[in-house]
Amino acid sequence: MDKVLNVAYLGDAVYELYIRNFLLTLNIANSGDLQKRSLDYVSARSQRYHLENLINKNILTEEELDIIRKGRNAKGTKCKSTDIITYRIATGLEYLFGILYIRKDMGRIEELISHIVE
Repeated sequence: MDKVLNVAYLGDAVYELYIRNFLLTLNIANSGDLQKRSLDYVSARSQRYHLENLINKNILTEEELDIIRKGRNAKGTKCKSTDIITYRIATGLEYLFGILYIRKDMGRIEELISHIVE
């Protein structure tokens, strides 16, 4: 497996952990409801939507945009639940979160998550 995809795999877990933590602050009691709400953030389609919003609002730095491009262009497996473009864009977001986690830049992770969930 490509090293970029390994980092994106890690970033996917980091991203989902922060989203789950956010959802728990909403005091949703039913785990099924939590799972349904999580799809607003963690599916490839929703990740693409949130990444495009970050880009359109000029939240990301040039370096972060370069990181996303590298993640988006990684060669890997195809997702069965969405089209290849959406999958690659989502991979770019996951790669960014993986890089930020490896750099121990939790402040930036939290800042991006706050923009995503606002």
